[in-house]
Amino acid sequence: MVRPPLTPAQIAAGQRLGAALRVARGDRSPVEVALAAGISPETLRKIEVGRLPAPAFGTVVCLSAVLGVALSDLAEVWLADVRVREAS
Repeated sequence: MVRPPLTPAQIAAGQRLGAALRVARGDRSPVEVALAAGISPETLRKIEVGRLPAPAFGTVVCLSAVLGVALSDLAEVWLADVRVREAS
């Protein structure tokens, strides 16, 4: 099965998610956070800079738990642009 390319809206959502995770990480080491979440530091870096705009759900759940950010808050970040377009 071939995965269709991400839309510009999905890429933007991934960039917002990455930025939110980077802010939530604060001054903690990316290596520390990644290992605690069970992912590689390189994967975390790619998520934070937007090069991996659609991380697996389990990855987001683990990062949410490690960073102490509610999963619903991360969902709000992801959906922010969708809600703005719906309101227009």
